[in-house]
Amino acid sequence: MPDNPQALPGQAFALPGHTVIALEGRDAAVFAQAQFMNDVKPLGEGQWQWNGWLTPKGRVIALFALLHLSDQQLRLVVPDADAAALAERLRRFVFRSKVAIAVREDLHAAGRWGRPAQARDAALAGDEDAGLELDYSGDGEARSLILAPAPAPADAEAAARWALADLRHGLPRLAAAQAEHWTPQQLSLERLRAFSVKKGCYPGQEIVARTHFLGKAKRGLVLFAAAAPIAEGAEVRCAEAVLGTVAASAGSGDTHLALAVLPLEREAQPASIDGQPVSEQPLLDGLAR
Repeated sequence: MPDNPQALPGQAFALPGHTVIALEGRDAAVFAQAQFMNDVKPLGEGQWQWNGWLTPKGRVIALFALLHLSDQQLRLVVPDADAAALAERLRRFVFRSKVAIAVREDLHAAGRWGRPAQARDAALAGDEDAGLELDYSGDGEARSLILAPAPAPADAEAAARWALADLRHGLPRLAAAQAEHWTPQQLSLERLRAFSVKKGCYPGQEIVARTHFLGKAKRGLVLFAAAAPIAEGAEVRCAEAVLGTVAASAGSGDTHLALAVLPLEREAQPASIDGQPVSEQPLLDGLAR
């Protein structure tokens, strides 16, 4: 099958591992503003952004798309993480806030290659009853993510190519073993405009702001291609020296990609992962929201 994602335009396919968490209630937006790393306040109704939740030490617990349906209705589209466990952890911080947090098992995520029908950039289209559409397009790849009551057909190859597209655009798909290891700057999440250094306090904010304002971000994401699968957590080596670690990887057919956290200042030298040579690839833009 060709590796070109445009080979199946218009056909929706299930996105395994993507789960929806609902935040509902009078204080839903206030709760999200206090807990998550991006600024929710400027987000208008019917818009979405990249966002995430950090440990107090500024490590990314989960990265997700935050959908602002209204101040009392927010949705988190969470890839890869255990959504039930994440929702339970979030509930511990509700205290007296008027917000209910629940996994929406009745909503299913699907992907579709090609120009979105109505959604554009950060503007949502549709509704949860008929299908809520998000524009996941980036440079060179038009695609949309749909949340709908009915699941789409499974297509493992299409889902694998979707994960490759995420990595090409610098969206790290964090497996459970990679959660709570990396700061937003180490994952280069400024490329997605996924965190704020100017809004008020949130867990991990002090670490994020200090790194930003003191200019101490020394590591970021690098995209590598290889001929064989790459494991998350594998070491990236140059000669005998360990340069960094693979944070996310994906593969489809003969294409295998990895996002690794490496020093921002380093010499251009041949690298290898688990003994196989890898080639550095440019990250694509256009997925910031």
